[in-house]
Amino acid sequence: MNAKFDKIFINATLVNHDGVHQADVGVINGRIAHIGDLQNAEAGETINCKGLHILPGVIDTQVHFREPGAEHKENLETGSLAAVMGGVTGVFEMPNTNPLTIDRTTFEDKIKRATHRMHCDFAFYIGGTHDNVEELPLLEKLPGCAGVKVFMGSSTGSLLVEDDDGVEKILSAISRRAAFHSEDEPRLNDRKHLRVENDPSSHPVWRDVEAAVKSTKRLLALARKTGKRIHVLHISTADEMDILAANKDVATVEVTPHHLTLDETAYDRLGTYVQMNPPVRNAEHRAGIWRGVDLGIVDVLGSDHAPHTKEEKDQPYPNSPSGMTGVQTLVPIMLDHVNAGRMSLERFVDLTSHGPNRLFQINHKGRIAVGYDADFTIVDMNREQTITNDWIASKPVWTPYDGVKVQGWPVGTILRGHRVMWEGELVDAHKGEPMRFAESMAAE
Repeated sequence: MNAKFDKIFINATLVNHDGVHQADVGVINGRIAHIGDLQNAEAGETINCKGLHILPGVIDTQVHFREPGAEHKENLETGSLAAVMGGVTGVFEMPNTNPLTIDRTTFEDKIKRATHRMHCDFAFYIGGTHDNVEELPLLEKLPGCAGVKVFMGSSTGSLLVEDDDGVEKILSAISRRAAFHSEDEPRLNDRKHLRVENDPSSHPVWRDVEAAVKSTKRLLALARKTGKRIHVLHISTADEMDILAANKDVATVEVTPHHLTLDETAYDRLGTYVQMNPPVRNAEHRAGIWRGVDLGIVDVLGSDHAPHTKEEKDQPYPNSPSGMTGVQTLVPIMLDHVNAGRMSLERFVDLTSHGPNRLFQINHKGRIAVGYDADFTIVDMNREQTITNDWIASKPVWTPYDGVKVQGWPVGTILRGHRVMWEGELVDAHKGEPMRFAESMAAE
């Protein structure tokens, strides 16, 4: 090679969704410029990755970083620090902030807050409401917009479109894939009396399987009626997997590490710290979600990182808020599943890099290929390490996986060629920029 590279990553095992091979990677101006034998090439910096795997940068397509309005729980800087410490190079952040992210002013305010302040790249969802339907065709195509997010069931914040007419109007108005929190709000309201004070294990009794199934069936019918694409978030039931498998022509599917890892026994150990919407359920449903992963029904993996302070979580149920940290533990928890033989490393890459690229048409991300951004998650598949609260960079400084020993660990987070995190240290800060989408407008 005659070119001089900015950086070369040598002696690595490269992993894409479609295979694994040994090669070196050369980077120029933040993009992958060459893949092959670069042992004798000239570069500004050479990083020896012997014994390590280089994955395409992990993209967490569901996080809540709480800014603006609840910065005591998290903010864009601390949330993105947790992301890069865990090997995550990009995030899609949710609109249930205060004020809600539902118009151009609030959306562009978040872009301004995040650019070169966040440590990873980012995109923001715009919230769909009854009142902003006419503006959604413009809003969903703003630079840095991941698409429209709709809450059919109430959760943290006040975003809610619980009626079929409201959802149908939103789907009819937009052209991109909309993402949905799918729980049936009327059923949730009817069952509130089933919550038992000081007993978070009653959470999945209140927000039961039928609340999820009923909402997802309604949503699929509306997608077919309008001829639009939908993305159903954080599936928590085996029942929904079977329903969604028959509707893959209109629906894509997200699952979370906590629904793949935890079951109802966690309520005894963790109490309100495992309280989520939709809930962690029994082992039968966890097995059904894994079946969805095995059969290819699941398209992406998102952490649903939704932090609250310890003081808030320590309130007696049901006064305790739903949500847990997750962006920093996504990679190590899932690599441990890979090492346990529950999924291949290529399938993990498909769910966290190639899948987001395929579903949301992110420009230049999601693969290790010439011309793509040099975003890498570099991992040691043999390293055994114990996750602890002290390791967590998120503001609340807690994780439901405190004390859990895993095999497989993120050792480097590379963003457009910049070594942002290396061996647990923040090396190059505040590199975050908005992601670019094929279905967005050009930046003005």
